[in-house]
Amino acid sequence: MSHLHFDCFSGISGDMCLGALVDAGVPFTTLKKGLQQLTAGGYQLKAKKVHRGTVHATKVDVNIREGFNKPLSLPKIRLILSQSPLPSNVKSRSKEVFQRLAEAEGTVHGVPQAKVHFHEVGVVDSLVDIVGTLLGLHYLSITSISASSINVGSGTIHTAHGVLPVPGPAVAQLALDVPIFASGPALELTTPTGMALLTTLTQDFRALPPMNPAGIGYGAGTAEPPDWANVLRVFLCSDASQDIQNTEPILEIQTTIDDLNPQTYEFVMDKLFKVGALDVTLTPVIMKRSRPGIIITILAPKNIREDVIRTLFQETTTLGIRVNHVSRFVLPRRMETILLREGTVQIKIADLGNGQQKVMPEYRDCQRLATKTGKPVREIIEQAFQTFYKTKKTVRRTSRSK
Repeated sequence: MSHLHFDCFSGISGDMCLGALVDAGVPFTTLKKGLQQLTAGGYQLKAKKVHRGTVHATKVDVNIREGFNKPLSLPKIRLILSQSPLPSNVKSRSKEVFQRLAEAEGTVHGVPQAKVHFHEVGVVDSLVDIVGTLLGLHYLSITSISASSINVGSGTIHTAHGVLPVPGPAVAQLALDVPIFASGPALELTTPTGMALLTTLTQDFRALPPMNPAGIGYGAGTAEPPDWANVLRVFLCSDASQDIQNTEPILEIQTTIDDLNPQTYEFVMDKLFKVGALDVTLTPVIMKRSRPGIIITILAPKNIREDVIRTLFQETTTLGIRVNHVSRFVLPRRMETILLREGTVQIKIADLGNGQQKVMPEYRDCQRLATKTGKPVREIIEQAFQTFYKTKKTVRRTSRSK
């Protein structure tokens, strides 16, 4: 298992991704052979070493000789990918990237995504960039990805729709809820393909995480502005540390209240969990004028932010809510079901690595059986522990005998 970090200090594009991955260790011949599985001919793939500023990087060019006979719709692209002999994960992620591109283009042009058509020549370039990048990640066995904030560039660009500001409308649409900035030369540094790739592959945008790099790759962009290293840098970390593999971006949403009936808090917490909160805590504090108050803290995924905020405004007396973007370190976990005399109990198992585990019976299951049988809940919990470990010993003995 490996981790890859994209350092987008000069933006990101499809060809920069290909160059960075080749520079980080993906054999160019392997990349070319993998791309031959696509029914998209009419192009030539070349790689060369170049300088961008003072940085030595790999430039991968997709030289298009001819495109498809007509523009391709999203369903047609999905069909081309489905019918190819590419690895299943490469096909599925490629479809996701094109889906994001179609959604962005459809939004900015005001057409349904199914009616978005990719240009005859441009779609070959996009197919090679997207599928090639995912083939490179597949070759490197990348299992987790993070990325820095993205430099989108500045200035204007000339397009078939006229002169447009940088970032272009599609890039701006794809950048929703993604940290971006503008620095350096007045150029388009991030393309729609690059942004679609990155926002599909990762939602973990942060500074370089702790790691022991096993490789570093530099992928060159086409533009050669003076005194500027127009490259995409990637850090490859084989044997990714557990901290890197198991972090996830979440929201910490807080509000402080000093005038709510205490009987209401149970109802508020239930509502917050129903909309998808991961955790809800109440912390007593002393506020101004020595008034006792409560800090409500909610941990939640980004996609339910509005639901959480709406619930707090509707169900409490708060007039203001704080939202912080944080990373949560979590252990890999799974659920198993064991059978007791009284009924079934789910067991949560967290993997500590090196064969070590944390095991905890689900309290609600134990509470249900205690209510059903009249036994103390602590006895049900202890019985669940004993049954789980007894079952594991029996399985190990059976495996060895075979």
